[in-house]
Amino acid sequence: MLNGKSALITGSTSGIGLGIARTLAAQGCNVMLNGFGAESEIEKIRSDLSEAHGVAVSYHGADMRSPTEIADLVRSAESRFGGVDILVNNAGIQHTAPIEEFPPETWDAIIAINLSSAFHTIHHALPGMRRRGWGRIVNTASVHGLVASANKAGYIAAKHGLVGLTKEVALETAGSGVTCNAICPGWTRTELIEPQIAARARAMGVDLEEGGRHLLAEKQPSRQFVTVEQLGQLVVFLCSEAADQITGTAIPVDGGWTAQ
Repeated sequence: MLNGKSALITGSTSGIGLGIARTLAAQGCNVMLNGFGAESEIEKIRSDLSEAHGVAVSYHGADMRSPTEIADLVRSAESRFGGVDILVNNAGIQHTAPIEEFPPETWDAIIAINLSSAFHTIHHALPGMRRRGWGRIVNTASVHGLVASANKAGYIAAKHGLVGLTKEVALETAGSGVTCNAICPGWTRTELIEPQIAARARAMGVDLEEGGRHLLAEKQPSRQFVTVEQLGQLVVFLCSEAADQITGTAIPVDGGWTAQ
């Protein structure tokens, strides 16, 4: 469905971002990967993705805290593929602590990576989308962009801000052929929440699987983790003609979390 389109996905060397990259590549998209990791592991991800789906796959190691590096990331994707048709702002970090113990430098890093980086990528990628009369911007927010939990000041603030940015960009681009939406996953079994599962397991004196079940039971009525494949398919839908008039939304994928 997306043959010939090109996607830039930040934070895509693992977790949700990698799941989205794989799903878009399977639809015929060229992909620009971005994220951290061992050079050999990233190269394997890149080459496997390209060979499996017959698409062009590149990698850029831009640090999402650096506006200069983000600008170069977008320029590199445009140079490599001729344009960025699909932009997925997925890069994110997490830290949990009571606000009076929350390190200010960690707050700054979370806001930069989880929120400000999306402004910078959109700022640089949107002009090309406008010229071509088509574009899809998808921001990976979180259920925590819609509701709050204690001890996550930086993450909650950044994800709420990302939902607001999504709405604002949607209004600026309405009718242009460009849409901007946010996806809001609940608990998704990725590297980002493993420390929280481990902490819960330690506190309860149980194994990791039992810790995961307790974490789900607290918030997510389905008691099932969201999968990265499900999120990838949602992004594909938002890139389809069926979603031409879906813009400015924040779509929960949370097993009923926000229905409570």
